[in-house]
Amino acid sequence: MSARGRFWMMLLLVLFALEVIDHGALASGRGLLQNTNLGGGGGICSAAVEPHGYKCQEFQVTTEDGYILKMIRIPEGRTAGGGGGNRPPVLLQHGVLVDGVTWLLNSPEQSLATILADGGFDVWISNTRGTRFSRNHLHLHSSYPEYWDWTWDDLVSQDLPAVVGLVFQHTGGQKLHYVGHSLGTLIALASFSQGKLVDKVRSAVLLSPVAYLSHMTTALGVVAARAFIGEITTIFGLSEFNPTEKAVANFLRALCAGSGIDCYDLMTAFTGKNCCLNASTVQLFLQNEPQSTATKNLVHLAQTVRGGILSKFDYGNANANMAHYGESRPPVYDLSKIPRDLPLFFSYGGQDALSDTMDVATLLDSLKLHDVGKLHVQYVKEYAHADFILGVTAKDIVYNQIVAFFRNQN
Repeated sequence: MSARGRFWMMLLLVLFALEVIDHGALASGRGLLQNTNLGGGGGICSAAVEPHGYKCQEFQVTTEDGYILKMIRIPEGRTAGGGGGNRPPVLLQHGVLVDGVTWLLNSPEQSLATILADGGFDVWISNTRGTRFSRNHLHLHSSYPEYWDWTWDDLVSQDLPAVVGLVFQHTGGQKLHYVGHSLGTLIALASFSQGKLVDKVRSAVLLSPVAYLSHMTTALGVVAARAFIGEITTIFGLSEFNPTEKAVANFLRALCAGSGIDCYDLMTAFTGKNCCLNASTVQLFLQNEPQSTATKNLVHLAQTVRGGILSKFDYGNANANMAHYGESRPPVYDLSKIPRDLPLFFSYGGQDALSDTMDVATLLDSLKLHDVGKLHVQYVKEYAHADFILGVTAKDIVYNQIVAFFRNQN
């Protein structure tokens, strides 16, 4: 790969890491998070949930391949009477290079997790492998390269079944509602396409849905993905991709200075211009995110951009793919095989440069045979990628629709 190709590929990975930052924020406000130094040992419950009068429980679950994942549960709202004894479970799944804290950065009146809890739901928040609360393993330390040998395929086959299974077990075998954002939508769609978890999921809400990435409206992302030839791990020697690591940060500073480009503007250009973020929320985000992921995971996402199809990780040659899959090419996730009677709610934005409207149209076309009345689609013209989880107007525009959708699934 040429030096120029490496430049663009590294920048793409960084922008994936910073996909929900927009520095054109609005007026400040007070969010849920009280202890901003969660990396110092504080938990999500004590820092972001309990100070506001909510009960909160912490759980952990071990995947079949040995990763120990932490979850939190908000079993009821601040007034426990809401919803009575029947509180349907809801699982919130975050996107790439962030963690479950992103659902709790606004005030209780503006954060989806607490809105659902106050609305009579039993709320669960997951943290995928490699993020700060889910870095343990039965046998591997996170400093080992082997710990980071995974992609979103493994989130589909390992993490998602583990966390859904835990919720299912602790709620007496109730089917759960699912909410995913960005990568959280991708792993759900891939799972449903294989017929997995549909026996435990009552309905799914997919915010800024990501499945196809061929029409990203940022030329930067397109150029970067096309330059990629799968050498990133050997070029940079990175198995863990940690955007806050000194070596990576130094590289980024040099990269931006050498290019003469304002990287803040590039972030906005990559994600789209978020309309409705709160300055204090952005500040909390910057104090807590981004999180680490596997470099191999970002390679897989870049393959999706370049290839225009949704498939398992491509090992780069027919022999390696044959060894892993018994096929010369990676198997494709066929979204048309998602059960037609599974209730789905999509919400996407007209300003989203990552989940572009044309790619969402391709996704929806794969579901054209879905049962009438089971597929609900919301288009928010002014929204970009981060507005769906951090926007101060999201309650009125999106979250009230989600609550109504869930209540209609009996």
